[in-house]
Amino acid sequence: MASRTYERVVVTGVGWVTPLGHDIPEVWEKLLNGESGACGITRFDTSEYPTRIGAEVKDFSTEGLINKKELRRMDLSEQYALVAAQFAVDDSGLDIQAINLDRAGVVIGSGIGGIGTFEQQHKNLLNGGPSRVSPFFIPMMISNMSAGLVAIRFGFLGANYATVSACASSSHAIVDVFRMIQRGDLDLALTGGSEATITPASLAGFCSARAMTTRNDEPKSASRPFDRDRDGFLMGEGAGILALESLTHAKKRGARIYGEILGAGMSCDAHHVTAPRPDGHGAKMAMKNAVIDGEINFDQIDLINTHGTSTGLGDIAETKAIKDVFGQRAKSIMVNSTKSMMGHLLGSAGAVEAISTIMSLQTGKIHPTINLDNPDPECDLDYVPNVAREADITYALTNSFGFGGHNVSILLARFNGSLR
Repeated sequence: MASRTYERVVVTGVGWVTPLGHDIPEVWEKLLNGESGACGITRFDTSEYPTRIGAEVKDFSTEGLINKKELRRMDLSEQYALVAAQFAVDDSGLDIQAINLDRAGVVIGSGIGGIGTFEQQHKNLLNGGPSRVSPFFIPMMISNMSAGLVAIRFGFLGANYATVSACASSSHAIVDVFRMIQRGDLDLALTGGSEATITPASLAGFCSARAMTTRNDEPKSASRPFDRDRDGFLMGEGAGILALESLTHAKKRGARIYGEILGAGMSCDAHHVTAPRPDGHGAKMAMKNAVIDGEINFDQIDLINTHGTSTGLGDIAETKAIKDVFGQRAKSIMVNSTKSMMGHLLGSAGAVEAISTIMSLQTGKIHPTINLDNPDPECDLDYVPNVAREADITYALTNSFGFGGHNVSILLARFNGSLR
């Protein structure tokens, strides 16, 4: 059997809806400036909750993008996904009329899906009986519908589904699309994740699990990855969508290229439903496999965008994993956490962080990890504390780890026609 030739996979468009805004240059500038999107939760009364803060999406508008009739039939997570997808398509310069729609796909992950819809329709059922439940309840709730709605919007007829692996959901989606384009199954796809979980039941559940920060009087300093005084993650929300294409397809249409996906690694902790393995073995294997898959040397990694959640166990385990993979060189690799500013966007975190990593590779600017005032002695790497940095970087990893032990690491590169 003849050896297979693999397509190179490039990023040609990005779009996001985040607690810091929705415009790519504006949000990127805020990240570089170390601005936090955290605030007191405004959507419902949190007076009885241990955690009363989060990173809400602000000034979100669907005007001109989703009509009022459609809007009433979409969960907020679906709205975020559709708007971010439209931003990514616009950014990519794709001419929908000129592409082969049979070879265009959509894979969008979500850890929880339409939980806001579920809560509201359950309330309707209890208060008014079965007849008060919306006929659109199910499509508004199920996690795959963001991908379905995006495909309907653009007419993409290729592979279409959702990935659901908690906080690794959107990273798994990106890896799946990377593989499909790499082996020639698709020419292009929209991929990423969307989440809208700042709801009464969701917040109560995470509070009961004692997973979140309770620094209610200081929301902007509440998310503090790798800091000795961290006390849990800060819940965020939003969406990140990337337009991925084969290099062949992108060049043919003269697309601008943000960067390239070179490899990916995945693993499982097989340890606990919420806690990571203390020795970081699963995270280690994901990073190691991503570098090997990308066919580069371990000493070529310049930046690691961490999962960096601001949890006691997670930050230490990830630090151990990085040191295990890279040895003595680990301390000379820049390591940062987007969650220090955006909070934890759960199932969409990986996509948003992949975009921020691509922006670092493209611009040579590395956003800081803010609120790192008193480093944990067990977290002893270069986390780019509090102030952005400029550096000539070529290769970066971005990590995502989900409840259940799901680990994903994606190897990204600054685009260079001679790479590989």
